[in-house]
Amino acid sequence: MKTVDGQQVAVISPGLHNELSGPDFFNSRLLIGDQEWAGNVEIHIRSSDWYMHGHETDAAYDNVVLHVVWVHDVEIFRKDNSPLPVMEIQELVSPESLKSYKNLCTEGSTRWINCEQEWPDIEHFLINNWLERLYVERLEKRSYFISSLLLNTAGDWEAVLFQMLAKNFGLNINGEAFLSIAGSIPFSVVRKARTNAFEIEALFLGQAGLLNGTCEDPYFSKLKEAYSFLQHKYNLSGTGVLPVKYFRLRPDNFPELRLAQLAAIYHKSSSLFAELQKFEDPQQVYEVFNVQMNEFWSTHYTFSRSHAYRKKKLSRKFIDLIIINTVVPLKFTYHKSQGKDAFERIAPLIEAVAAEENEIIKKFRSLRPSIPAGALQSQALLQLKKDYCEKKACLNCAVGLQILQQQSQI
Repeated sequence: MKTVDGQQVAVISPGLHNELSGPDFFNSRLLIGDQEWAGNVEIHIRSSDWYMHGHETDAAYDNVVLHVVWVHDVEIFRKDNSPLPVMEIQELVSPESLKSYKNLCTEGSTRWINCEQEWPDIEHFLINNWLERLYVERLEKRSYFISSLLLNTAGDWEAVLFQMLAKNFGLNINGEAFLSIAGSIPFSVVRKARTNAFEIEALFLGQAGLLNGTCEDPYFSKLKEAYSFLQHKYNLSGTGVLPVKYFRLRPDNFPELRLAQLAAIYHKSSSLFAELQKFEDPQQVYEVFNVQMNEFWSTHYTFSRSHAYRKKKLSRKFIDLIIINTVVPLKFTYHKSQGKDAFERIAPLIEAVAAEENEIIKKFRSLRPSIPAGALQSQALLQLKKDYCEKKACLNCAVGLQILQQQSQI
């Protein structure tokens, strides 16, 4: 690599990739000629883009030490009128590589994913390694959300688990509403109410606004009376609680039933977070979530309508979703905060859980039937589709890079 005036360029450290406003890379260390530089790097298609984007008047670009461009078409000067070193890279990229990139990322733009024709033939070892990295990347992103909950709960892991469980019991449609319900109840109140199955159920349903209004059913009246007492005793407020939804929900996912199940879990387990941290086998989690609710729910999905007797239990598929979206991310974040190998701690559990089924996973499986082998890979595929395939980020993808290298060699 050389600048346009012939000085050798060596990258000591690329620095930090900046995805916000400002130069593209911060705190890079470069050797340009015999001089080592520490500063920022800006990347453009053409040198003249510097002026088109107004960088000459933006103080954020004063510390740029190298301008990397595809085509150098105009000289760029610093504020002291010295020329800014420029490296033109079009001659560094072979025509074969450029053609391969265009074939993959331009001609493939009408496909479900750019590499769907090549995907079945990628070596198994590469895909497995890449999916494992993607899964850790997905966990890292979720750990940011968990860390924010920790800040709001003064570092109470049990309280964070409660909010995470509530959110995921609400699934996609009522997830945010259930999170707002959990956030409106101090976990100290949950700890006190959990000793009485009836009271904790009244607490959850009442905070959700599901005991408002009137209903002739005696069970509803008793719950409403119990909640009124708890609301007054603990000075509970419904401010900020989002209304629950029923549109397109199957009866098994109605908010009354899911909140009653969540209440039964907390009545059964006094230290749920501590229990779940020890588990490496999904069967142990299934047993914890195998709870008995009040007999009322064997003939009801809501308070207003009854049905023939049917014992309702959390299905294995639903508990698998809780393991995937709550138990494992929380366990990962906890062990990471303790300075331990977080992936090693969660691997036995997530690898034993079956892959979830949705349209994205079905499409990947149609391209390569052996994948996903389990929940780890199915979660990784969701990460791949959202953060790489949909963004056409083939150059950041191990599969995309492998395809480009192979095509360039043909």
